[in-house]
Amino acid sequence: MSLLEIDAVTKRYASHTALDQVSLSVPENSIFGLLGPNGAGKTSLIRIINQITAPDSGKVLFQGQPLQQTHINAIGYLPEERGLYKKMEVGEQVMYLARLKGLSKEEATQRIKFWFEKFELQSWWKKKVEELSKGMQQKVQFITTVVHEPKLIILDEPFSGFDPLNANLIRDEILELRKKGSTIIFSTHRMETVEELCDHVALINRAKKVLDGEKNAIRQQFRDNTFELRYSGTLPDLSEYAEILSNQQDTDHQLALIRPSATSSKRGLISKLNDNVELISFAEKLPTFNDIFIKTVKESSHE
Repeated sequence: MSLLEIDAVTKRYASHTALDQVSLSVPENSIFGLLGPNGAGKTSLIRIINQITAPDSGKVLFQGQPLQQTHINAIGYLPEERGLYKKMEVGEQVMYLARLKGLSKEEATQRIKFWFEKFELQSWWKKKVEELSKGMQQKVQFITTVVHEPKLIILDEPFSGFDPLNANLIRDEILELRKKGSTIIFSTHRMETVEELCDHVALINRAKKVLDGEKNAIRQQFRDNTFELRYSGTLPDLSEYAEILSNQQDTDHQLALIRPSATSSKRGLISKLNDNVELISFAEKLPTFNDIFIKTVKESSHE
């Protein structure tokens, strides 16, 4: 079941088309990767979901209903450009934003204390935001995004400014939020994070959707008959069986990427290898999302 449906949405700014007939379906209780190069249209789509702007045509459905003002409290948004008030005290600011999202003072206080303890911010309650490091400010901004327990959480480059330790902390919290039932739209340029966290992925380029689907299905779609071979010894002549794409030392073994020919059998190839080298492993190598991103953007940019 989908929490959010984007149906043929188009958005123009003067002569510039930011979104052109974009349709997406964000499954409930999933982490949905929204990808694209700078200027592709991702921010325009996020602004429409948050009702900051409206589409020129098309429609957006939230839990099967047309998106409307009452849905705002069911959405949490962490923008790439953070927006905390520098002169306000940290606790006062988080309380203010939590109340704006419909929480009572008592409920907001309980939830804020929970998150401040989890992120070790208790001693910063009375500090002004400008006194916090960038990483600490990021933690506060993350809390303001999730404190009202929204059904849909939109995270735009959520790891920006975090050291590896705190990036892992936020990653674990994202996974925990999904486990508790939240649906998360995750916009990032870090493809390794997409590989690790996302269930579904959509790629927008030049205002159009160019890729959409379940993460593992997309990787299968882009498979290119490349195999990774780990071995000890010296490779024999494999020209009858495969093309050797690369061959290099990897820690204690040799690592080769090969592409079996269409006319040879993998059984014959493996037999040839076993007769000549110590075969450690032989497995298909699926493309990374970084490879898929680059390939798809290049191809769609030339259409």
